[in-house]
Amino acid sequence: MRFDKKDLLLYAVTDRHWLDGRTLYEVVKESLDGGATFIQLREKELDNEHFLEEAKQLKELCAEYKVPFVINDNVDIAIAMDADGVHVGQSDMETGDVRAKLGTDKIIGVSAHTVEQAILAEKRGADYLGVGAVFPTGSKDDADDVSHETLKAICEAVNIPVIAIGGITVDNTPQLAGTGICGIAVISAIYAQPDIVAATKELKRVTSEMVEA
Repeated sequence: MRFDKKDLLLYAVTDRHWLDGRTLYEVVKESLDGGATFIQLREKELDNEHFLEEAKQLKELCAEYKVPFVINDNVDIAIAMDADGVHVGQSDMETGDVRAKLGTDKIIGVSAHTVEQAILAEKRGADYLGVGAVFPTGSKDDADDVSHETLKAICEAVNIPVIAIGGITVDNTPQLAGTGICGIAVISAIYAQPDIVAATKELKRVTSEMVEA
């Protein structure tokens, strides 16, 4: 699946920590109804059988909304259920190896914290970069902080789209204006909100303004 950098405007990363009795399918559908433009399934605890089943359902849902759907880290699951692509971190499988396994028509996103990592990821076949954490975050224990200067330097050093991730909220999104990013990736700013549809709509509006500023 090829994608447009506009698809990266509001990139939602799932987290079952916030489900509160609902299904992941329900909350992802609400985020799509609110205008999320990209979905990443991030699972750390599920066994492969349930992960695969869940991934297939979410892929069908995202296809209805014509929104790209990628799997975090698990390249084998992504291949098994024909996801649109994967997102890998610096400690996961190397980008060139991921590309070799997935083939040329799948999306590969790579997390980067430095200009060097960003340039290398692009050279090895990444389609976009997720850079962060740009603000302090509670979602990832090991998140490296990335200054807004570094974020801007990464955007200037590569030709592929860059999104910011980490601690982003509807209130601090405007601070990212002028960095060169084409969108943001969030978890709790969407999935921890009492009204996911409304929260997603507002976040999308603010992000659109920030990107165009």
